[in-house]
Amino acid sequence: MQQIGEFALSRVVESHVPFIDAATFLPQSTPEIIEANLDWLMPRFIDPESGMLIFTFQSYILRTPRHVILVDTCVGNDKHRPARPMWHMMNSNYLADLAAAGVTPEQVDFVMCTHLHVDHAGWNTRLVDGRWVPTFPNAKYIFARHEYGFWEERHQSGVEGAVPNIFEDSVLPVMEAGQAVLVDHDHQLDTGIWFEPAPGHTPGNVVLNLRSGDATAVLSGDVIHHPLQLVRPEWSSRACEDQVQSAVTRQALIECYCDTDTLLAPAHFAAPSTGHIVRKGDGFGYRLAGAD
Repeated sequence: MQQIGEFALSRVVESHVPFIDAATFLPQSTPEIIEANLDWLMPRFIDPESGMLIFTFQSYILRTPRHVILVDTCVGNDKHRPARPMWHMMNSNYLADLAAAGVTPEQVDFVMCTHLHVDHAGWNTRLVDGRWVPTFPNAKYIFARHEYGFWEERHQSGVEGAVPNIFEDSVLPVMEAGQAVLVDHDHQLDTGIWFEPAPGHTPGNVVLNLRSGDATAVLSGDVIHHPLQLVRPEWSSRACEDQVQSAVTRQALIECYCDTDTLLAPAHFAAPSTGHIVRKGDGFGYRLAGAD
């Protein structure tokens, strides 16, 4: 657990795996540049045996003096995801691990999704007696209005993109239960907790900013998937809806927080995930929180 002023930030991990090879996930990547950075990327961020990029799929738990907030909700159990075999009909220990971190579903006050991709909104719901119901019965689910509208329109049109549309089983039941709150993409939830638009990965993608006293952090979602994108910010993932805008947004975020005290909390960096963006040669690197 890390303190950000009066806020406490911790993680609950659904899975941590060598996930995908760089050439597939980052189509612009080159073996030469990867090889030149293996001294700091391997073994934590790139698996030495397979050469695959290591990803963590996790939620952040944010405790404030008044609220318990869950940021992004991973893949979820029992979800029909045949296009993603490793996520198809999962049966993980996510809720038990959440409880081990000191949080039961009933204690969550707010769920905040940086965007509505398959690996960020799955535990919004769980299967009970054959129906998808909100996993967190007392929570308000905060969705950026533009992001919600994009996926609602795609759901209604029946068009599938590069990422499975999980609107029907992981988003719509929350809306039907009256627990969804649609907000502007610069919405402030409470003093020191606010969304900031970060388009590109998805049209309504946001990051979550934290400020308490002199301490600051940014929960960056999928603006940066993997530390390789610090080496080359122009490398957008195949999962980005707008790869050009994604690169622009990523470059701006990196330059804003490089060599500052602001803690970066990315969605998928290998454990312990959080850290600081630093200058490294003619590009950027990463210093894990607590490292020298």
